[in-house]
Amino acid sequence: MFGYAGKILKVNLTNQRAEELPTSDYAERFLGGKGLAAKLYWDEMPPKAAAADPRSAVIFSTGPLAGAPGIGASRWMVSGKSPVSDPEHFVHCNLGGRWGNDLKAAGYDALMITGRSERPVYLFLHDGICEFKDANGLRGKGAIRTRRILKVEYGEGISVAAVGPAGESGAVMANVIAEDDASGSAGLGGVMGSKNLKAIVVPQGKLKIQMAYPEHFKQLAARYRALGKEPITAVAGVPMRIMGPNTRRAPCPLCSFDCIRRTYESKEGDAGKFMCQSAIFYRPMAEAIYGPDSDIPFRATKLCDEYGLDTMAVSVIIGWLWRCIRAGILNDQNTGLPLSKFGTIEFLDTLLHKISLREGFGELLAKGVHKAAESLGGKAVSALAPLVSKAGQENTYDARLYPNTALLHATEPRNPTPQLQEISRVIFKWLEWRRGEDGAFVSGEVARRIAARFWGSEIAADFTTFEGKALAAKMIQDREYAKECLILCSFVWPVMEARFTPDHVGDPTLEAQVLTAVTGREFDESSLNRVGERVFNLHRAILLREGHRGTADDRLPELWFTEPIKWDMPNPNLEVPGPNGQPVSRKGATVDRSAFEQSKKEYYRLRGWDPETGIPPEAALRALDLGDTAENLSQRRILP
Repeated sequence: MFGYAGKILKVNLTNQRAEELPTSDYAERFLGGKGLAAKLYWDEMPPKAAAADPRSAVIFSTGPLAGAPGIGASRWMVSGKSPVSDPEHFVHCNLGGRWGNDLKAAGYDALMITGRSERPVYLFLHDGICEFKDANGLRGKGAIRTRRILKVEYGEGISVAAVGPAGESGAVMANVIAEDDASGSAGLGGVMGSKNLKAIVVPQGKLKIQMAYPEHFKQLAARYRALGKEPITAVAGVPMRIMGPNTRRAPCPLCSFDCIRRTYESKEGDAGKFMCQSAIFYRPMAEAIYGPDSDIPFRATKLCDEYGLDTMAVSVIIGWLWRCIRAGILNDQNTGLPLSKFGTIEFLDTLLHKISLREGFGELLAKGVHKAAESLGGKAVSALAPLVSKAGQENTYDARLYPNTALLHATEPRNPTPQLQEISRVIFKWLEWRRGEDGAFVSGEVARRIAARFWGSEIAADFTTFEGKALAAKMIQDREYAKECLILCSFVWPVMEARFTPDHVGDPTLEAQVLTAVTGREFDESSLNRVGERVFNLHRAILLREGHRGTADDRLPELWFTEPIKWDMPNPNLEVPGPNGQPVSRKGATVDRSAFEQSKKEYYRLRGWDPETGIPPEAALRALDLGDTAENLSQRRILP
């Protein structure tokens, strides 16, 4: 099979057995990555099993393009039932760095783990062997320290994915931390920890996949580079790419994109990944105390990585604590936290320690900030509401500001970041043009042309109306699900805007052409998006089997309908393209409930689902070659 390692490793920690499955049984319909993980989960995961149940599956998967040089394909996924979503549902997280490539170089397109070990273990996959190694000596160690200890034992030529103390204790916001400080969220570090699985070790290998048409691939890679897609290096003056004498580029393996991924080295000599949200989440508080030139923001990021905690979840917790301090709800005495030292590294270390070890008030926070707020009630709940979207997750790309995101938020169990970034990328590039930045070219007219090609209509780029947003949501989801089957990087793909095309519109056909060149299977834009639609519907079927109620659960936070938006950090002036691409302020806007509900019904019709229930009928699933899925749901009396 061109593009694939050819095998999936299935590991049961309870009986310490491993078996291999052929990738070919899954690749025809689901390609790899998200699709491969969804099908494995559908086949193997009991619907009623909780995230921490020994029967629960955690799946590590790569795509057929992993190992293809120069195109941003060194991505991999961790998938499973998440303790973050409420109720618990199947989710994915997307990681960079080299670990995924090394898993594939070791001979596996995916690794599925079930069961629970009686004692702490780590897996060592090498030479076609899966070793179950004693991890008692790693118990309680940080994720980064675990990696270093294992490299002392095996040498530098290994890649490690591990959990920290937060994962061991089952904190719902526990991350998987891997080679190159890659981090995977959605609480799947806690699922891994619940299995008494501390780490997974694979040898570092030189991954070179076999391509069906290597010369054509080279031409396509050159075409991609010639389009001139550029990174977003700052948002509203806040740097996403951290520059300076102590930093250097740290791209994922085999990637030529001018990425914002960088490594920072502190004055003490510690070094690690430092970029984007994780680099800035503690910066405002730290700068207020330590000034602008300290290492504290970097130390804050590495503390989260060491404990194995999601910086976005920690950011929400910190924001909520600050609002509760100001409202007189929480203090040092009733929390046991040094809230009077808010913004110091001592405060953050104590907070993360107590969450990770579930000590005192940290036990409450480890269950999720929304549950902590609910346990206190009243003003504590009100203090949290502006900060979150679903289930205590950070409010990003608010639908009051960007109506295009409403259906994306509503129909997923957690923030669908790659989908949302299709919207935000156009907005942020348009804002660069509005500010008159050198070289900016995404005008209102260009945004309309991009919307017509990628979202189905020019009016999809009018952020004052729900018109055109149902089709845009479907197109974005199908494309993004297909992209995450390959798996391609969201910093790079899709190529929506292009500096060097006459109309500055990118090329949505490139992904399919690249896939054809690598695998030899004929794809065009439509057939690849059809795979994305199939995987999206399989994901919907999984949610329904786990108790999702269709339209009743496809909802937005109530506050978005009732509380006018006043401010947004990435877009403080709340400016968006309006009619005919002209700038409009969304200050004071709410989501129009009636327009949202009508758009949701239109979206269901476009998907071929029942417009009243949001549940796909059997015929719609069979049309997507999901007959086995339809039969299972029919037997459970879930389908209309």
